[in-house]
Amino acid sequence: MSAQIAPGGVHPAVLLLELGHRARQAKSVAELEFMLVNDTRLLLPYRQAVWWNQQQGVAALSGVMQPDRNAPYAQWVAQVCAHLAQAEAAEVRAVGPADLPPALAAQWAQWLPAAAVWVPLSAIPSGSEAASAGATGRAGLLLAGAESPERWTFLKEWGGVWTHAWQALQRRRGWTPLQWWRGLRQRQAQQVWWRKPAAWAVAGVLVLAAWPVRLSVLAPGELVASQPAVLRSPLDGVVEQVHVQPNQMVKKGELLFSLDEAQIASRLEVSQQALQTAEAEYRQFAQLALGDARSKSQLAAQAGRIGERRAEQAFQSEQRQRAQVVAPQDGMVLFDAPSEWIGKPVQTGERVMRIAQPDAVEIEAWLPIGDAIPLAPGAPVQLYLAADPLASIEARIRYVAYDAVARPDGSYAYRVRAEVTQAGKARIGLKGTAKLQGERVSLAYWVLRKPWASVRQWVAL
Repeated sequence: MSAQIAPGGVHPAVLLLELGHRARQAKSVAELEFMLVNDTRLLLPYRQAVWWNQQQGVAALSGVMQPDRNAPYAQWVAQVCAHLAQAEAAEVRAVGPADLPPALAAQWAQWLPAAAVWVPLSAIPSGSEAASAGATGRAGLLLAGAESPERWTFLKEWGGVWTHAWQALQRRRGWTPLQWWRGLRQRQAQQVWWRKPAAWAVAGVLVLAAWPVRLSVLAPGELVASQPAVLRSPLDGVVEQVHVQPNQMVKKGELLFSLDEAQIASRLEVSQQALQTAEAEYRQFAQLALGDARSKSQLAAQAGRIGERRAEQAFQSEQRQRAQVVAPQDGMVLFDAPSEWIGKPVQTGERVMRIAQPDAVEIEAWLPIGDAIPLAPGAPVQLYLAADPLASIEARIRYVAYDAVARPDGSYAYRVRAEVTQAGKARIGLKGTAKLQGERVSLAYWVLRKPWASVRQWVAL
């Protein structure tokens, strides 16, 4: 079919080339859409043009810079275009009220002239990159008041050229989260729900979030002696000599250390002299009492003074014995270097050393206040020593202190004691990190517990 020459004497093919040149020179999608609804009249005269796509609805109207999608006309024509786009035919065709449902056809005369042409535009070819860029699945151009079927071949070609330019501008926009979401929804809409990767991903995330795990915290810990015998200074004085070495095995009753006895010996000697003086005075008064009634009455007071001196002497003798500290039980002696203690003044009750069984050890951990999770007696504990980080020492919680105490670094923590169930090569004094395990909770709670606790300190919900 030969095409008629335009009124100006220009062949439609030349006009098609001009429109294609303009489309290639367009700098934005908005400029290209404006060209579609306004410059297409070079090929085919019409009264009004509507550019519609499945994602945006009415995207452009001829003679209007920005269409109002909430206007009654825009809403009605959007429904018309959506109905026309459902047809499988990809050819340019004439449309009218007869092609619409009765509810839409009843308003045709109110908004549009009797004749119209529908130009389907393949906005997304199958498997194209435009799908990932957020392009629509179905689209078309409605030309109201257009006729001239002999121009439809050029109109179809112009639709293909314009679609190619439109897809090129869509790719030029680059990737955005909105475009990715639109492309994902487009692909998901073509699949049943159990075949959608997104559905399986959401289900997997939900199952993983609800997966039960043990609530656990980390705390500094060390190996300490279980129920050691603590040896403290029995009186105020100065350590004169230490008779054992650190980590030495001792027997019960063996001499450990002794305090300086110079002051005690001096006091003991004074008490002995006072006792002898009191006894001599008593004998003197006893002899005088035979003939002097007054001296006889003072014998009771002298006897009481002798008792005081004897008690004082006994106390000083006991103090001298207590200055020699012996082992109360068998075990290993735990203390610092002897040279650090010799000549050091100590007070009554000050700890000097401990005696413990080498194989009787337990874990002592310091639980920070911010990590004070519920820990029941018997809960599992693993201690990872700094000297052997690849192996752990298994234990069970014996008790958790109710009161937090100050630590050397200025923080407060709860003391935790755990009985070792698998000591291995554990040695008293080794330090590391203890992992304390509480009750089972969901993985989501385990992950969000500390961030949520930090937020709650600043936000009241």
